Amino acid sequence: MKCPFCKGHDTQVVDTRESEEGDSIRRRRRCVSCDKRFTTFETVELHMPQVVKQNGTRSEFDAEKLRTSFKRALHKRPVPAERVEAALDCVIQHLYALGEREVGSRQVGEWVMQELLKLDKVAYIRFASVYKSFQDVGDFTDAIKEVRDRRTPAKAD
Repeated sequence: MKCPFCKGHDTQVVDTRESEEGDSIRRRRRCVSCDKRFTTFETVELHMPQVVKQNGTRSEFDAEKLRTSFKRALHKRPVPAERVEAALDCVIQHLYALGEREVGSRQVGEWVMQELLKLDKVAYIRFASVYKSFQDVGDFTDAIKEVRDRRTPAKAD
């Protein structure tokens, strides 16, 4: 760390403390050259990967676009806003955990479908119909059968 006063490169950490929120570290430093003290902060910097679309174009990840997709699929469905936000957060956490510079739009769509399936079966079918470009009633029937087959069997007492 370079001293902001004399531009010296030799500094020592005198004190280290975590912030109250726990999302940054505060360090008191002393310059060996001029003996002045200064404070630095360390925070985590996370970058969202770019989304690679089907046609090969790349765009910045847009959380608002993701939120709109959820809202459209869940329109007039009885799902609490807190659960929708938790599902959004889950998809975003998948993106961060991936640790890649780029992610395919198909992968993001699959994560959205997983979350919608947990939230509401009708919303899942709505999203899948657009995402998978359903062409006829048979596509809907197949998707409904898939949702029905994924149900967990009732537990015996």
